[in-house]
Amino acid sequence: MNAHPQTKRPRDPRLDFFRGIGMFIIYIAHLPWNWWTLWIPARFGFSDATEIFVFCSGMASALAFGKIFDLHGWGMGAARILHRMWQVYWAHIGQFLVIAVGLVMIHESNFLNDCCGLTQDYVASLNLWHLYNKTEVSLPGLMTLTWVPNYFDILPMYIVILALIPVIMLAARYSVPAAFAVSIGLWLASQFDLLSLPAEPWSDREWFFNPFAWQMLFFTGFAFMRGWIPAPPVNRKLILLCATVVIVTIPFAYFRVYSEHQWDVAWARDIREAIRPLWIKTEFGLFRYLHFLALAYLAWIAAGEHGRHLLGHGALWGRFVKVVQKVGQQSLPVFMASLVIAQAAGLLRDMVWGRGDWLPQILSNLLGFAALIAVAYVAGWYKSQPWRKPPATSTPGPSDRPKSPPAEDTDQHARSASDERKPVLT
Repeated sequence: MNAHPQTKRPRDPRLDFFRGIGMFIIYIAHLPWNWWTLWIPARFGFSDATEIFVFCSGMASALAFGKIFDLHGWGMGAARILHRMWQVYWAHIGQFLVIAVGLVMIHESNFLNDCCGLTQDYVASLNLWHLYNKTEVSLPGLMTLTWVPNYFDILPMYIVILALIPVIMLAARYSVPAAFAVSIGLWLASQFDLLSLPAEPWSDREWFFNPFAWQMLFFTGFAFMRGWIPAPPVNRKLILLCATVVIVTIPFAYFRVYSEHQWDVAWARDIREAIRPLWIKTEFGLFRYLHFLALAYLAWIAAGEHGRHLLGHGALWGRFVKVVQKVGQQSLPVFMASLVIAQAAGLLRDMVWGRGDWLPQILSNLLGFAALIAVAYVAGWYKSQPWRKPPATSTPGPSDRPKSPPAEDTDQHARSASDERKPVLT
């Protein structure tokens, strides 16, 4: 018998809600030629939806995998992580092939040109012709994750970070500070370009998201849920400090401020370039980390203890929160679908209306949101395994009631029932 009874920990409504918000923002960012991207958080600060995804994934991983390490030991925990890596790996391969093959089929059919006069090479826009022009190099690169086009770089990063969980848990068996030292050491090594992974076999390009740098944010969320880092206090001075960080960052992140073709604020542009190593995305610069922590603290305060501020604001808001949480609960299938849906929505928009008008922009975003919500509910339905539940039965009618045994069998039934009540020795 298991000496450690496993109790299912209730889901944190804040975690699911903010993961869901992140999924919608990621869809907006991946929809081609989408002017809604001008209003996502990344335009006003150094951090963006990627930080939401990685941080919340760390928190969710602590809930999903941490107890396995505690109850069943390091070996079983590592085996569970390996199984999850296997799942995410094939999810990445399948997602890549669906998009790459689909776009090439449409391109080679010449349908877009015949029906709508579209001559853009959508395959080249994602840098995918290598799969067909350099198959002998690109296909092994795809399978070994040494060819990672920028549009498909989040899941490979996630796979490597998952592989680091057993390392961190092993260090934590000796001391939690040792686990922090491992994570910070990997981040520092990536800052000095000592740790990186190749993104193309035919060039020196590296992964756009260096997993050895981004793991520090992942394990920050992991540490919060493991209790290695205490929850921050609700402090007015801390709220003011975080709000100041978020506001002061805007001139150096908002493109209209520093762009030569917009407001052309020279001093903001000069400072932005001078601090580039601190906000660069590939190596997850320090300012990205600090900006996200400030933003996350403000969101945590706004949500309230146990997410109580997310509820109690009317039926309409309550339904909205539940829908967003459902999307957050199914973040992996929703993320996989979002990249496919974004490409399909962009194609349909260009075919029917073009890119510039406001109506197709709104529809391509809102209909994409609806598709993500549908994916979340369908994925949730499948995960509930309804086929394992007992089938619904109606009240039996007169013809459905069991018939009484014939009179001649009554004694036999009585003897059988008597035998069943006798004790059986084994």
